[in-house]
Amino acid sequence: MTIGSKKFVLFLMGPTASGKTDLAIEISKIINSKLISVDSALIYRGMDIGTAKPDKETLKKFPHELIDICEPEDSFSVNDFIDLATTQIELAFKENKLPILVGGTSFYFNALEHGISNLPASTDQSRKHFNDLLKKHGSEKLHNNLKEIDPESAARIHPNDSQRITRALEVHDLSGKTLSSLQGQKNNKKLNLKIKKIILMPNRSELHERIEERFIDMIKNGFLDEVKALKNNKKLNLDLASMRCVGYRQVWNYFDGMYNKKEMIEKAIVATRQLCKRQCTWLRNEEEALVLASPSIEKAIDYIK
Repeated sequence: MTIGSKKFVLFLMGPTASGKTDLAIEISKIINSKLISVDSALIYRGMDIGTAKPDKETLKKFPHELIDICEPEDSFSVNDFIDLATTQIELAFKENKLPILVGGTSFYFNALEHGISNLPASTDQSRKHFNDLLKKHGSEKLHNNLKEIDPESAARIHPNDSQRITRALEVHDLSGKTLSSLQGQKNNKKLNLKIKKIILMPNRSELHERIEERFIDMIKNGFLDEVKALKNNKKLNLDLASMRCVGYRQVWNYFDGMYNKKEMIEKAIVATRQLCKRQCTWLRNEEEALVLASPSIEKAIDYIK
């Protein structure tokens, strides 16, 4: 089945462990599609188990664009994502395919739909400076600092969300302006296309159970060896975006002797559940979407048609 002459893109969204990839593949079996990953962790080569990346056999049968496109030590911005995703969407239309953008990085989806703010780019020096402050003082202390500088951003960012807190402080340090003031100044790099959205949103207890089971399976399937290999890469450290992916930091710290294996597993599961909660909060603000508590290929196809 093809989608005809009407050009639109499908956003297939959902929190981690909600079953997005499987539903995207099922849709692609019925509608001639190009699968485009919207995931800030799946971009990295050599990070397969801990990111729940589709296995090689699945990717061979059902290729996903924007997976394994850079090394863990490389920098990758939302601007990079928009450029690459836009190119793949244009290719899909040339091939008379439906572009299915599937993943859990809500910031990427939002940037594609609405454009992004003209924020200063991070530098190695600024990133190191604020990561050092985070290690020294903790996220709660830095969140209090952000309250004084930019109360509006601080109200939106959870005190435990260290990545967004340090970025907000970094933006102010680099530009002299607050993140909240700059976020109102959007550039024009966004999709000028109709967007249809499907959101997978299982209940929280089900998601929590899946997250725990999946992480235990990751451990059984060699996740510790995967992180050990990454840790042996002298180009990598915990300040890099790739090593801030949930699970990787906790296993890295386990190898550094910060806690035992049981504590590591507990911390990784908690961190993943916190990520899930942030994703769900963001997705609840999405409008005009088909929201499914469980994957339904029939409902998805009816909605797309």
